[in-house]
Amino acid sequence: MAGFGFDAGKGQGVGSNDDIYVVVQVVLTEKFIGTGSGVSSLSNLQRVINEQARKGYRLHTISTTSSGSKGFMGGDKIQATMVFEKLMR
Repeated sequence: MAGFGFDAGKGQGVGSNDDIYVVVQVVLTEKFIGTGSGVSSLSNLQRVINEQARKGYRLHTISTTSSGSKGFMGGDKIQATMVFEKLMR
């Protein structure tokens, strides 16, 4: 079964502390050959979501898209784009 692991990491939109929405993009790489069940990717995504929750944001939207291939037997890259919304109190 193919697994996913973080590739080059995570990007975040530039903004200020009083922004209502924050956009974070995570790049995952599918392993065509090798072991892995995708658990590491779930843990990494969970870490990003919890990091934003600690800052007072909740996950508003998440989408994924294929962003290319590393070539023969190299696996594909997938981008997860998450929009977080500031909890207003």
